[in-house]
Amino acid sequence: MAEAERVIGTPDIPGAGSEPEQSSGPGGQESAGVNGAARPRGKRRIAVLFAVAMFAYALDLVSKMIVVAKLEHHAPIEIVGDWLKFEAIRNAGAAFGFGEAFTIIFTVIASAVIVVIARLARKLYSLPWAIALGLLLGGALGNLTDRIFRAPGVFEGAVVDFIAPKHFAVFNLADSAIVCGGILIVLLSFKGLDPDGTVHKD
Repeated sequence: MAEAERVIGTPDIPGAGSEPEQSSGPGGQESAGVNGAARPRGKRRIAVLFAVAMFAYALDLVSKMIVVAKLEHHAPIEIVGDWLKFEAIRNAGAAFGFGEAFTIIFTVIASAVIVVIARLARKLYSLPWAIALGLLLGGALGNLTDRIFRAPGVFEGAVVDFIAPKHFAVFNLADSAIVCGGILIVLLSFKGLDPDGTVHKD
């Protein structure tokens, strides 16, 4: 329970005391009270989160538009011989083509991820966490856009994938953003850095 409260954070309640003491470790902030410097810094971290998310989302959206217009129904383009190709496919499953029978479930999961990230943003004071959550948010938005607006229908749309390494599943930039964000979160958790900027050791 204590671990969940540390990660998710609790709503701000007038008179409930000061913010948790911040560590000066990697990604941490110096301690500050409710009216101190932590709040402006928190707003800057939120701005970084959404800037990273919008950059990842825009990059994914533009790349898919180009792929659909120029590559779909055409022969694959070899980038590094047979080792890496651009090949347009429509994927009804999750990242890397898994679980094609559960499109609606993956749509709900992506929506839930967006809601959770928005909740975490209220207590965000760590720059590395802002980048990680921004990558997750941008990737989730990218694939969710496909599932809502592409055929065969709303919430059942097939995601556009086009990056095709040899002996590996075809994926897109949104998948890459999600994976990179997930790896960064694992590393931050391993180092004991929380979204609120505090550093703890179990």
